[in-house]
Amino acid sequence: QVQLVESGGGVVQAGRSLRLSCAASGISVSVNTMGWYRQAPGKQRELVATITSGGSTDYADSVKGRFTISRDNAKNTVYLQMNSLKPEDTAVYSCKATLNTYWKDTYWGQGTQVTVSS
Repeated sequence: QVQLVESGGGVVQAGRSLRLSCAASGISVSVNTMGWYRQAPGKQRELVATITSGGSTDYADSVKGRFTISRDNAKNTVYLQMNSLKPEDTAVYSCKATLNTYWKDTYWGQGTQVTVSS
């Protein structure tokens, strides 16, 4: 059974940093594509960052230079380091796994709230 459990969210002042974690079980983060998405109130969910099995990363333009996605294969965990946070980064952040299989099965975590105060 696949489980993705996010942690690390909270309330932080603008300009500060947070690190989100996504602990996976039932799959290996090293051989699948992992991603962070976010959804702000009244808005559609949007891609924040992804990391492929080969280690290639991609970021939304709005977070480039501020956020970094990484993974620890030994801990089977994916991270999102968020620096220079802005109030517009306020959202529920969710972890997604896209399996490198024919069917490209996807799994989501439950999400963690990030609130950035001005």
